[in-house]
Amino acid sequence: MSIATKSSSVDRRPAARAAIVAAIIFVVAHVVLLIGITTPDKLYFDEVHYVPAARQMLLPVIEGPILNPMHPPLAKEIIALSIKAFGDGPLGWRYPAALFGALALVAVYLGGLALFASQERAVAAMLIAFFNQMLFVQSRIAMLDIFALAFCLFAVAAFLHGFRQQRPHAAFALAGLAAGLASACKWSGLFVLATCIAIVAVIRLMQGWRTRFADANAEDWYRPDLWPDFRLPHFIVCFVLLPSAVYLATFVPLYGLSLSGLIEAQRRIFADNTTTAIAGHTYMSSWPSWPFLVRPVWYLFEKVGDDAFAAIVFLGNPLVLWPALIALIVALRDWIIGRSRNAFLVLAFYLGPYLAWALLPRTLGFIYYYLPAATTASFVLVHALSRKGTPRWLLWTFVAVACAGFVAMLPVTAAGIGTSMTTFNRLMLFQNWI
Repeated sequence: MSIATKSSSVDRRPAARAAIVAAIIFVVAHVVLLIGITTPDKLYFDEVHYVPAARQMLLPVIEGPILNPMHPPLAKEIIALSIKAFGDGPLGWRYPAALFGALALVAVYLGGLALFASQERAVAAMLIAFFNQMLFVQSRIAMLDIFALAFCLFAVAAFLHGFRQQRPHAAFALAGLAAGLASACKWSGLFVLATCIAIVAVIRLMQGWRTRFADANAEDWYRPDLWPDFRLPHFIVCFVLLPSAVYLATFVPLYGLSLSGLIEAQRRIFADNTTTAIAGHTYMSSWPSWPFLVRPVWYLFEKVGDDAFAAIVFLGNPLVLWPALIALIVALRDWIIGRSRNAFLVLAFYLGPYLAWALLPRTLGFIYYYLPAATTASFVLVHALSRKGTPRWLLWTFVAVACAGFVAMLPVTAAGIGTSMTTFNRLMLFQNWI
């Protein structure tokens, strides 16, 4: 065997190992998320909006107004395909959510691998994202958020991979493609696309100013020689044309090639996402409160027997998300003082999808809007827990603690397990959680 052949074989090993690990994560997560997914056996919470809209898409001819026009159609089209394949029942409604929940965890793993260049840290990030509970709950209900999240996370993973390369063209194109698909599920997918654009713009602006660090090193978040061949036409293709093309293509099954219908659909979505004329809701909360888990959303709470209740709360794991606030401070320090590239990237993909909500005039908000940022918080935590000089056991101890919190909350996150009033009262630490 020649030296060149041996080198090529060695180069393929990390990619093959990553593919095997990703496949294992997908299969295991897929099976776990499907357990008890048909409970309850009726529509609950916002399924009452999205499942009828998906059913309408299966009609030979759509008569009357299109249902749920305030969101783009891709996620509902996927639910419709599932109903056609598995029937108009709980499995048909919710199977795609479990599928995309598993894919979201694969995307977290791939993003962690691109960010940390470490199998161990990438797997830890994936486990923390799962034990956070938000992804788990959202992967078992026929809502749109898990679809947008999965595509967003693949966009993040592709962008992180491209960020390290001298020629990021293909990776950035994949990031733009995934962000366009995320936006075709919910417009909140635009926040990740905007974050990618902002990062590239900041890098190019500093390069235009000929900025240099006096004691530059390979781990700096900014380098003047970054992406020498990535020019404006490439930027437009990757982050404007590709996302726009895939986004608009998802409207064709509903509106055909009608330009007026397409424009009206966008006007309707824009009006809904920017309106302030929305009535209050029992579980509404504002964006500053989300990281502190002040107000959860109860998707389901009903009596099923003597002192037996089926309950599903969208809250998040306090043992993950409260420590994440400290990890954010650590990452901020590493970026400002240490100029850490990883700190810069984890902060960008946490703060971008989160703080974007502060810019919208929409008054009605819910903690599940925090899902993308809460999921990328796993990257922030792994960064903080695996810094140079930090003992290896600390990261895995945190993963174990997160797992314990996840298991403890299962009675109120998996309806099939159920809860008693005693367990419910023990888990609800604060009055505003009820």
